[in-house]
Amino acid sequence: MNNRPDHARLRIAYFAGTMRPGHDGVTRVLYRLIDALGETGIESIFFSPIIPPPGSRPVPMYEVPSVRFPLYKDYRFALPGQKHFEEQIAAFDPDVIHINSPCPLGHAAVRYARRAGIPVVATYHTHFPSYAKYYKIKALETFSWNYLKSLYNDCDRVYVPSEPIRKELRAHGFSTTEFLPHGVDTGMFNPAYRSDEWRNLHGAGGKTVLLFAGRLVWEKDLRTLAEAYRIITSRRDDALFVMAGDGPVREELAAMMPGALFLGQLDGSALSAAYASSDLFVFPSTTETFGNVTLEAMASGIPPVCAREGGAYGFVKSGATGLLAEPRDGEDFARKVSYMLDRPEERKKMGAAARAFASGQSWERIFDRLFAGYVDLASSGRARRRRRKAA
Repeated sequence: MNNRPDHARLRIAYFAGTMRPGHDGVTRVLYRLIDALGETGIESIFFSPIIPPPGSRPVPMYEVPSVRFPLYKDYRFALPGQKHFEEQIAAFDPDVIHINSPCPLGHAAVRYARRAGIPVVATYHTHFPSYAKYYKIKALETFSWNYLKSLYNDCDRVYVPSEPIRKELRAHGFSTTEFLPHGVDTGMFNPAYRSDEWRNLHGAGGKTVLLFAGRLVWEKDLRTLAEAYRIITSRRDDALFVMAGDGPVREELAAMMPGALFLGQLDGSALSAAYASSDLFVFPSTTETFGNVTLEAMASGIPPVCAREGGAYGFVKSGATGLLAEPRDGEDFARKVSYMLDRPEERKKMGAAARAFASGQSWERIFDRLFAGYVDLASSGRARRRRRKAA
């Protein structure tokens, strides 16, 4: 990471839906960002409804009042309004505000930034309009698009991690988007973690291990996965489905996939071993803005079978680094997975190509682009505030 002098003068305030370590893909990105901030000397503060206990916070964090999110008990909604953080943020005096969730906290942060004349950026982590069909609330999709467009068009920049999602946002009138993908730690996610001991411990034997990793929630298109499981296991017995992750639908999903192995939430070396010791990554989600888990699988040397929609669609090259299946189509997922099961040499070749692609997606390069954006915006923001004072 380049230790630029102008970085050291920056102060960035971050707003996030949760800062519980390892909670989801967003928090994993944010903690990787915290590491990078420490290497540059950029000062930071984080505001969130959920933060780790004192003594385990790598940077200053401030917990805002919240209520439990009714659709998913592991999340909390920040109470609306700026009063819950304005004293702390005024004392910090940030050069840039960066929101990572469009929740009430993110909305309040944008309003504060505009009132204070501070540049504000956002990362589009969660594609809420695509969730509407899973919760069977038809009006939710229209409301989501209108709310998000209003919120994000009030930001100076909105970083979108995949081109397919950015294209969709632009079609809906989002005017400040900029493509900035996520990266991957190729040291943590690496074929070197492949372990015969892991495979034996989990009963893989001579079977091909098909891995899913992520939160167990219906908006990950898990019914599509369950349908593919039913089709594949009714026709052959040479595959072991492994589920790495947890969530509110685990029990129901386990009943739909009775022969699958559910490992729960994995972190660190346990997650590294699960990826590298598997043979194929199966991820049907169409609601991802990027799909960190897909890139982690590719870095681990295993090719993915993903949906031809959503974030991963932007970087998986079908037939070269993996395969793309029709979205929400369990039969087509079963067909694509069976194709890979029957062709181990082609699967290995794709795995090597996937690893080669992932090796070029370093966090260092991506964060350098982000921090350069901060420098640019901070400079224009200071000039804007000077003009305000002069007037």
